[in-house]
Amino acid sequence: MAKRTILIGGGIGGLTAAAFLAKQGTEVTILEASNEWGGCAGKFQRGKFLYPAGATLGMGFEQGGVHDKLFRELHLSFQEHSLLDVIMDIHLPEKTISYYRDRALYLKEVEKHFPHLTAKIRAFYSDIWKTGAEVKKLIDPLPVLPPKTAFEWGKLLTSLKPSTLGLLPHFQSTMAALLKKHGLQNERDFVHLIDAQLIDSMQTTSADCSAILGAYALTVYHDGAFYVNGGLYQIAEHLAAFAKDRGAVLKKRSWVKSIHKENGRYRVTDQKNKTYDADYIICNLPLPGFISLLSKDLIMQLSKAYRKKQPLQQWGTMTLYLTVKEEVIPENFPLFHQVMDNDSGDMTEGHHLFLSVSKKEDARRAPAGYRTMTASTHTDLKLWDTKEKYDRYKEVLTNRMLNSIETAIPRLQDGLTDFMPGAPGAWETFTKRPGGMVGGYPQTLEHSLFNSLSHRTGIPGIYLCGDSVFPGAGTIGVSVSGYHASQSVLRDLRS
Repeated sequence: MAKRTILIGGGIGGLTAAAFLAKQGTEVTILEASNEWGGCAGKFQRGKFLYPAGATLGMGFEQGGVHDKLFRELHLSFQEHSLLDVIMDIHLPEKTISYYRDRALYLKEVEKHFPHLTAKIRAFYSDIWKTGAEVKKLIDPLPVLPPKTAFEWGKLLTSLKPSTLGLLPHFQSTMAALLKKHGLQNERDFVHLIDAQLIDSMQTTSADCSAILGAYALTVYHDGAFYVNGGLYQIAEHLAAFAKDRGAVLKKRSWVKSIHKENGRYRVTDQKNKTYDADYIICNLPLPGFISLLSKDLIMQLSKAYRKKQPLQQWGTMTLYLTVKEEVIPENFPLFHQVMDNDSGDMTEGHHLFLSVSKKEDARRAPAGYRTMTASTHTDLKLWDTKEKYDRYKEVLTNRMLNSIETAIPRLQDGLTDFMPGAPGAWETFTKRPGGMVGGYPQTLEHSLFNSLSHRTGIPGIYLCGDSVFPGAGTIGVSVSGYHASQSVLRDLRS
């Protein structure tokens, strides 16, 4: 009897795993709870207008980037992306800084706003980009962290270069320490500029962010950031079509409710009590959602790291979905923005938001004369834990976020034709992520690198991919974890 793998969750991580398994001719079934592929990078439509559910900025499509590398290995063509010269505008209360892909232009822009810090800023970014380049060399071969098998240790060791030793002083260091090293720790606006970039990519700020991963995050934008026509759901749909063409069975509206072992195989049951038997399972779910599916005997087999991290809090998100008339969009308006509404440094609860706008020519998103936009902010899920708090706070954040968007688009109210708030409950409904949690664990010293979760759960034949495991959130991170999970299944099948 052929060995069967079930993928639970049709996000980009799960679909990446499915594509690599299907490419090798293995028997694969993908069960997705919603009616869309892509998970947090999915989409929804209202009439003629299409909105990305969550993630919007494309990364890893440059030559040698993660998506480029994985698509080449699959022989999968993907041409929906366009390179951005201006990645985003970052709006501080008293200044707006354009984030250029070109490093020299970016340095010139930052120095224009902080002329008294020129020497310190140049030294800081020289340090950051040197460290980021070494991290890139280390992770380019896609090693697994933390390594759990001889094969994974071997792959990690072959990734090491003599220059990797330069990373050792930073392993137990934070981004705050790097700022202090260069005398920038008390430069409020500059620290906020750095924190704005870290909160969206690392899920934390410089005070706690791993120096190694923070340096990589501040380097990778300069390798290339992209607008993806329609949205990042295109990655998911290309992967789903690829897997289906190679024999994978794809099922939407199949919400898995339980996993247990029976007669030597795993049995998966969905919301309609339909069962599927498998030899391997790859779950593309956040850790708490994954553990909630397991029978008690399987929970007992989980690794110590999995059990330890299960109760830890993850971020939620509040997102606004807007439709505006083209006429109110400023000329030469970048497609991505970060906006901070005060000098407190709070990067959550609507005081910082990430705004993305559809390209004028993107007919998938909106008809001529209109644009669709999303604006999102991190939020503490404890602030939403009763109906009374939920309804009140949803209104508070909606108003706060609309006011912030007007910083970037002053005539917003003149051209706003529709908007829909997406609070954590809506995210839970759409993605089936418990409580509406997003983004995985913050990339602090406690949760990053060798302290990350492996895709190996401790249960033989069951793997986890997605933003809870190494290398973390974002389409790059979840794709790598999906790839790792698929390769572990394939190695086991070959053995």
